Amino acid sequence: MASETPLRLPVIDFSKQDLKPGYPEWDSVKTQVRRALEDFGCFEALYDKAPLELRKAVFGGLEQLFDLPLETKMLNVSEKPSHAYIAPHPNAPLYESIGIEDPNVAENVDSLTNSFWPQGNTSFSKSVQFIVEQVSELERMVRRMILESFGLEKYMDEHMNSTKYLLRAMKYKAPHTTEKTLGSRDHTDKNIVTVLCQGIEGLEIQMKDGEWITAKPDSLTVMIGDSLYAWLNGRLHTPHHRVMMRGHKSRYSFGLFSNPKGGYIINAPEELVDEEHPLMFKPFDFDKFLEFFHSDAARKTQSAFQTFAVSNSNLVIKIWS
Repeated sequence: MASETPLRLPVIDFSKQDLKPGYPEWDSVKTQVRRALEDFGCFEALYDKAPLELRKAVFGGLEQLFDLPLETKMLNVSEKPSHAYIAPHPNAPLYESIGIEDPNVAENVDSLTNSFWPQGNTSFSKSVQFIVEQVSELERMVRRMILESFGLEKYMDEHMNSTKYLLRAMKYKAPHTTEKTLGSRDHTDKNIVTVLCQGIEGLEIQMKDGEWITAKPDSLTVMIGDSLYAWLNGRLHTPHHRVMMRGHKSRYSFGLFSNPKGGYIINAPEELVDEEHPLMFKPFDFDKFLEFFHSDAARKTQSAFQTFAVSNSNLVIKIWS
């Protein structure tokens, strides 16, 4: 008896020539995006403005980046714990990462590059700037489609202008084993939208029924985070995901994260709150949530997000921290 075809993430093509608001192609893709995010919380995007050749050039630069001495990488600092250099530690021995705040501002990428390579590394800086430009365009397109699909156009400017970007470069060391080894524990993202580019296989997404799906190698994966889930009053699905490693090759990846700006209050629009959909989350400041998430108090909870943001403690909902 033939085995069933493995379940795959939805694949959505954003490379169509007429993919502009008001065009039939736009409406068709918008419908696919809404359906994928309701059912999976994510999808794999085809986007010719961020071709595989460009992504591979960035991965090559990341290999140079993570080969730098530890004391050099530790120059990557930030007031926010999740934005600075993260070194391997006992709970995640394969993982390390470097963050670039506001990477869509060329001076920020150049500044980080020059701090790591005082002699300069123009190819790294330029490739990062170009990939951020292209991927951020895709991210904004996805968010515009989401708001349109819910009839929330009047919030478009406020929503788009209330976010900023973080680029996180990541390396997972090869585990040198044929058995799957945990690279990063299962979690949901805390932000608005994530676009994740991976070089080799490793990313796994958990479905609503508990099954894990492996994202394709060299994939460009778009997923929503807890903040957008809260702003939309639970209308879309936030995917639980992890990285599982095996073999003898290190995995390089980067994620572009859209985050609410400091001081912006995440509050579901009144159009999404009614008797059938009561308010699930109290209004909250994303930076305040991050502070709580990294606190000792949060580590003692089953779900930091639920503890911090749920508007009614008696409301039974499934949210992963």
